[in-house]
Amino acid sequence: MMALESAARVMNGTFGQIWEDGTEIAEVSAFQLKVTNNFDNINLCRQMAEDRKLISVKITGSMTLHKVFTRGADAVTAALAGRDLRKTLVGKLADPDAYGAERVAAYGVSYDEQTLMDWAAAKSGSITIPFQATGVEYLDKVEA
Repeated sequence: MMALESAARVMNGTFGQIWEDGTEIAEVSAFQLKVTNNFDNINLCRQMAEDRKLISVKITGSMTLHKVFTRGADAVTAALAGRDLRKTLVGKLADPDAYGAERVAAYGVSYDEQTLMDWAAAKSGSITIPFQATGVEYLDKVEA
């Protein structure tokens, strides 16, 4: 592993981008995608310490958007009609001072909720959309 030579190498979210089904979401201001491991507790004979076995994973995330136009109406309309509309999200972080760029795809994305309106006087509008996914893939990695 390479030593960190300068704080300038720390990746800055200002250079992040998101695409939904191939179309860039230009109004994105934050993005998070994570995998949570789910375990079963296992007790082994002749071992006092409880162990565990990985049994599944849960892929979740969220994106925060500046309120620019009506985004997500297709997902709301589909849900109201009883259809589960799935998407693909691709996140990219490419800080020019970093060691490289990172891209990760999330497949089978289903939005947990869609905020239809949330505003206050004298405040810039934004919405946060939480989601779950059924698969992820590293498209580009920053190698140390």
